[in-house]
Amino acid sequence: GATGRPRHRPRQLYADRGYDYDKYRRLLWKRGIKPVIARRGVPHGSGLGPVRWVVERTNAWIHGFRRLRIRWDIRDDIHEAFLKLACCVITYRRVRALC
Repeated sequence: GATGRPRHRPRQLYADRGYDYDKYRRLLWKRGIKPVIARRGVPHGSGLGPVRWVVERTNAWIHGFRRLRIRWDIRDDIHEAFLKLACCVITYRRVRALC
C-alpha cells in the first residue's frame, strides 16, 4: 500500500458564492460530501463567516511577509522554507500576545 495515513473523505466542503452552481453541488453529493456553499443574491450572513475567516486571516498574515506575497524565489524548497519560517514567526507572535 501507499505510505502514510489512509486518506479520508471530508464530510462537508465550505465554499463562497463563486462556486454556487448546481453542477458543483451535484458532484459533491455524488461523492458523499455535503456542500456548504453561500448562495448568490443572498445578503451576507450566510453562516460561512466563522469558518472562512480563519483561512482568509491566515493568508493575510502570511502576505504580511513581502517575500512570500511577491514570490522572488525560483526554487520551491527555498520558498517553502520561508513559508515555514513565516508560520513560526506568526505562531510566536500569537503565543507572545497571550502571555
